[in-house]
Amino acid sequence: MSNQHVTKDRFWEVESLQSMTPEQWESLCDGCAKCCLEKFEDEDSGEIHYSRIACALLDLESCRCSDYTHRAERMPDCVTLTPAVLEHSRWLPETCAYRRLAEGRALPVWHPLLTGTPQSVIDAGQSLSGRALPPDPETDPLMHLIDWVR
Repeated sequence: MSNQHVTKDRFWEVESLQSMTPEQWESLCDGCAKCCLEKFEDEDSGEIHYSRIACALLDLESCRCSDYTHRAERMPDCVTLTPAVLEHSRWLPETCAYRRLAEGRALPVWHPLLTGTPQSVIDAGQSLSGRALPPDPETDPLMHLIDWVR
């Protein structure tokens, strides 16, 4: 199934997250890579704070996982998204298609399924491209908190 065909069908408006094919499910990812940043939860407020520090597996140029197939084995903190996981998705950015659909909201207007191009994520300023830092044991992620991930 091509992206053009998927876009035309707007499957996300008629299929539940639970009934999507693996190809449909994977196509929901816009490639922003925001979920691949180190995050911290405020114990008092429950608010999620993002840092600029990326997962060690994130290719900072492509904003894609360098070992997607084995990510869960290599990075024990990596969460594999499933419909059940999305019941507790506050840690995902508000722009995330998985979170938005789980909450009954529409895809953002810049989503590649709507625009037909992954470039729209970059053009909309939603990609981590050029904005994230690689992990470094000498770097304290708390010193790199950001407010542009929402």
